[in-house]
Amino acid sequence: MTTKRWKPSVTVAAVIEQDGRYLLVEEHTADGLRLNTPAGHLEPGESPQDGAVREALEETGRHFTPEALLGVYLAASPDSAGTPTTWVRFAFCGRASAPVPGQALDAGIVRTLWLTPAEVEASQERHRSPLVWRCVQDHVLGQRFALAAVQTDASATPGAAA
Repeated sequence: MTTKRWKPSVTVAAVIEQDGRYLLVEEHTADGLRLNTPAGHLEPGESPQDGAVREALEETGRHFTPEALLGVYLAASPDSAGTPTTWVRFAFCGRASAPVPGQALDAGIVRTLWLTPAEVEASQERHRSPLVWRCVQDHVLGQRFALAAVQTDASATPGAAA
């Protein structure tokens, strides 16, 4: 008997707060327009921190500087075919630059917006994942872990500068 091995999908997220508001993206999904923190799949050859930096630039047009690990989260949801998928999210919090002139946003991203925690909470039915609100809540509560809590061995990033 062959048992299918469970393999969660790994994602990275940037939680960016400025002046009491959080930077979210509005994006087209199979379920319609959804709100998310800048986030996406961790790609081969990159560290979780580097993935969060890349995703923030691709989705917001801003350079992201991680300052702390916000947390590591686990959630499950069905995909468009109804197959359950489990997600492991590495969420980092930090600062973002002003928009980079001429930087195009990823396909599917409609716009970026800055929302207060109350606005993020009130929009939960439009969130791409329950982790959007959870990450904002944890940030508001002051949860932070050292970036060094997430280590990437050189074997996972071949070709990266030592």
